[in-house]
Amino acid sequence: MISKGCEQCANGGKMVLFVYGYCDQRDCFYCPLGENRKNVTDVYANERKVESDEDVIAEAERMDALGTSITGGEPQEALDRTCHYLELLKDEYGEDHHTHLYTGITGGRENMRRLSEAGLDEIRFHPPFEQWGDLHGTEWEDILYIAREEGLTPAFEIPGIRAEEEFLEFLDEGAADFCNINEFEMSDGNYRRMQEQGFELKDGHMSAVEGSREEILDVMGDHERVYFCTSVFKDAAQHRRRLKRMARNIRREFDDVTDDGTLVYGKTWVTERRLDELGVPEEFYTVKSDHVELAWWLLEEMVEDGDVSEGEIVEQYPTVDGTVVERTPLA
Repeated sequence: MISKGCEQCANGGKMVLFVYGYCDQRDCFYCPLGENRKNVTDVYANERKVESDEDVIAEAERMDALGTSITGGEPQEALDRTCHYLELLKDEYGEDHHTHLYTGITGGRENMRRLSEAGLDEIRFHPPFEQWGDLHGTEWEDILYIAREEGLTPAFEIPGIRAEEEFLEFLDEGAADFCNINEFEMSDGNYRRMQEQGFELKDGHMSAVEGSREEILDVMGDHERVYFCTSVFKDAAQHRRRLKRMARNIRREFDDVTDDGTLVYGKTWVTERRLDELGVPEEFYTVKSDHVELAWWLLEEMVEDGDVSEGEIVEQYPTVDGTVVERTPLA
């Protein structure tokens, strides 16, 4: 089974709203946050640093977002801020803009009520790893029923450290709607701590950890409401599809969109007058402060014919920071 939130994410339609970098509950050895996100109060919508509500809406528009996933840090520790952004998004896009939130604390009934009233749809709980297997009869069991009573869809979202049948019991009892298991990964933010705990990268993988995937799938993978999200799928499908949504939305007439969701165009240092002399249609170029951007194939042809002395083919992400992936000189 895949939830509505996951379906949108898999299609690249979920904006990631990072609302708060602190998490006072514990310092998990597997926390993937990098230094630019850990223990900060900054807000990010995808890669865009948020300075105003308009930035959040601009990023949602940039990718034609179908919904938003809210993460941190711990979003419940910045509840006023979290509720504000939920209300902002629902007011702007209506009830069909699906929202889900990741949390590592229970929060209590008042928090569940406030989140529901602000427009949250799904809440995905990540209980502390050291409590796995002993969650029944605790606040973690209680909060699942409380969240549902307050109008939320309760679920688990856990890292794939090991198989744990108790999560299946919660599903069968009707306490949780689904359980997402993310393939255990190393990142720049947790690599050293993960190695100290004895974990190593899987051969041939950029981030997946050697170990428990097969056991988890054997024990939990057949349950209809368990979804195992692989690191390859997150990188190759979710992220790439989000980039493609952005690229299609912001591309100029002369930009090419690659299969990876990047934009490709040409860059050269000539005057607009020179382009007019060469008969280049206006829709095939844009004049910048110190250069001109135009169709890469047209620039390649112009350089080969000697009409322009130099240039380069640029490939860049469609994100707000416009990170350049590759530059290919033409001369």
